Amino acid sequence: MVFFHLILTDDCNLCCSYCRGRVLEGNAPWSGGRDVEIDWDLPSELSFDLRDLYSFLAGDPSACLTFYGGEPLLRVALIEEIMDNAPVKRFMLQTNGVLLSRLPAPYRNRFETILVSLDGTEELTDRHRGKGTYRRVMENVQELARGGFRGELIARMTVGEDTDIREAVRALAGNPVFPFRSIHWQLDADFSGYGAMRTFCEWARTSYNPGIRRLVRDWVESMEAGEGVRRWYPFLQPMQDLLDGRASLLRCGSGHANYTIMTDGHIGPCPVMAGMKEFYVGHIATADPLCLPRVAVGSGCSSCHLLWFCGGRCLYSQVMRPWPEQMRKLVCQTVENLHDCLLEVLPRVRECIRKGLIRRDDFSHTRYNGCEIIP
Repeated sequence: MVFFHLILTDDCNLCCSYCRGRVLEGNAPWSGGRDVEIDWDLPSELSFDLRDLYSFLAGDPSACLTFYGGEPLLRVALIEEIMDNAPVKRFMLQTNGVLLSRLPAPYRNRFETILVSLDGTEELTDRHRGKGTYRRVMENVQELARGGFRGELIARMTVGEDTDIREAVRALAGNPVFPFRSIHWQLDADFSGYGAMRTFCEWARTSYNPGIRRLVRDWVESMEAGEGVRRWYPFLQPMQDLLDGRASLLRCGSGHANYTIMTDGHIGPCPVMAGMKEFYVGHIATADPLCLPRVAVGSGCSSCHLLWFCGGRCLYSQVMRPWPEQMRKLVCQTVENLHDCLLEVLPRVRECIRKGLIRRDDFSHTRYNGCEIIP
């Protein structure tokens, strides 16, 4: 079974501060790593023959297709056409959530997983995504539930120096309108310059890493209180593997279980690597979905003592090396902190299982569902 992100459009209806907003402000990240040839002719909208897509997907009877952008819900008619005709039973969607109501309920309810972008509190979300965004997303999430959606709804956060990670996660988990059981977050680590590094370093040391430690304890305490296993993805999958004594490849699946179909039909290992010609692994018109080449994580990760735990964290960052060495170490320290926190509570989790408060199966989930896992 292979997972595919299908990029429908590069366009987006938002201008978030850590994405397009940063580029427009001229605050692009430091990029002193590696020159990669970019296909500047890659179309901004999906432009290939859909019959080639259907023929390609038919080669994997268990394929899972995730609609991706930009904002994929800007192409609602295209989503409906593909869901009506693609030989695929499993669909997922990554969206900012603002336009979710545009898709009719019969289509929404066919998704196995929907990831919506929320950064924790209303104030924090609107600060980075635009005034009123939080309320519009929450209204659409409520409509989704009322309309009969029974799949997994994941709140996907972007966290940075103004985020109190414990407060933000708990705000979503305890939301009075719609408490999110499934939550994932990713670090906004595309900082630039020495000053940004110092800000990130101080935040990671005094706020983020201690916040993760407290949050892991909250997570386990809820198990001990008989409240089950909350699906907080940076904890969920690594803890499952710690319980099973299992090492992991790159946890998002990029380049070995999860690939991206670009707007011209070329296939790459990761949606963030769209247009990076050197890393194309084929084209939907000629490739076999079950025989795509693997793209390995290299660089310094190959000799790291935590490679088994994080799998290399991020293929894009290994290829592009967007940070000077000192900055890279800061990011890796957050991974080591996560590992140490989970290892510390492992005996308590095992005790919860022994007492019957939770089951090992409670950690089961769909891998490669769009959560990078390691923030």
